[in-house]
Amino acid sequence: MRVFLLSLLVRFGCGAELQLEMYGSLESPNFPDPYPTDTKQNWTLSVPDGFRITLFFSHFDLEPSYLCEYDFVKVEADGEALAFFCGREETDTEAVPAQRVITSPRNSLTVQFVSDFSNEERFSGFVAHYSAVDIDECSERGDEEPLCDHFCHNFIGGYYCSCRYGYQLHTDNHTCRVDCSGAVFRERSGILSSVNFPGPYPKSSDCWYRIELEAGFRVHMNFDPRFDVESHPDISCPYDHLKIQAGSREFGPFCGDRSPGIIRTDSNIVSIRFHSDDSGENLGWSLSYTATGSQCPVPEALPNAVMVPIQSEYSFKDHVVFSCQPGFLLVQDGGTSDRLQLECQADGSWSGRPPRCDITSRWQQRLLSAVWKSGPDSAVSPSKPVPLPVFFQLTESKGGLKRGQLAGMEEHQNGSEVGA
Repeated sequence: MRVFLLSLLVRFGCGAELQLEMYGSLESPNFPDPYPTDTKQNWTLSVPDGFRITLFFSHFDLEPSYLCEYDFVKVEADGEALAFFCGREETDTEAVPAQRVITSPRNSLTVQFVSDFSNEERFSGFVAHYSAVDIDECSERGDEEPLCDHFCHNFIGGYYCSCRYGYQLHTDNHTCRVDCSGAVFRERSGILSSVNFPGPYPKSSDCWYRIELEAGFRVHMNFDPRFDVESHPDISCPYDHLKIQAGSREFGPFCGDRSPGIIRTDSNIVSIRFHSDDSGENLGWSLSYTATGSQCPVPEALPNAVMVPIQSEYSFKDHVVFSCQPGFLLVQDGGTSDRLQLECQADGSWSGRPPRCDITSRWQQRLLSAVWKSGPDSAVSPSKPVPLPVFFQLTESKGGLKRGQLAGMEEHQNGSEVGA
């Protein structure tokens, strides 16, 4: 603080004045009497941030000269000359301020008055008035980058930024960012994209996405052709970039306008990181992913069995269900049931062996009754026993077995064949 006060004294001593009020007036020395000769006087006007200074001369009467080389008033801001005045209002209309209002570009302004060695005509000098005016930062940017990403709100002496719903104001108080980390996708297919795709993605954000599938699946990704991430012509993705980690493999970084296309991984877990810096208006990216599982062999067709669904190929987590045709019982590993479901496993094998379909005892009895039945339409004579098994694909109808339904039976002892 002592150093600051000392610097003020050094800067504004010897004919210099510091004006800190929000408004006021300046007068040449001795006004309204003639100003003294060989005089140099400076006024430094300063107002708070968020304001500009306007300066208006209500009276101006200085010695006229070519290019104002004798007596003059100079107005500066940040070392840049804004105005240079001299002469009398009645005769030197081009050199005097007249009705001109001078506005500082920022919150400070310097006014300098200089007189030479003579004032024979007793010029009276000048009177000027200044005031602080609010800067509308939100609407005075012109071609410059907006102060706020989303919304700008002006108030007297300053402004503040706000963001659309779902966004957060960055610590720089200008940038709108999103909390886009921690999203986990566990479905076997889905779509991921940068926030607001295909609109400009948020600045100053780090987004983490994670795909977690059951072991045995592999993640395949397909990027949308519309890919637009800020890039650099000479350096690989120094600003915004997309990186993908799948197991021990890393894909990327990706940026620019060329889509990564199709990426096939050998992992069931994939991490995706998207980083954006504090500039740019690029449109982002989108991808769809699917789960691909290990392939299992197509089960063989079994006699008298029904298998659903029938597909050209089976992969991890696919199911098949076996059942038997009427008159047959499903048998596997010494047990029986009405149906059996097998699942394709992560290692490419089925969860069990296919079953077999055996004829039921009720159908065996009906078969024997049909075979030993006497009469002119009997299939065989009761004096000629038929060895078992003698059945293949039997179907039931009213009144017993239809003629012609016993096929593939073994021959009789005398070499004859049981037929229709």
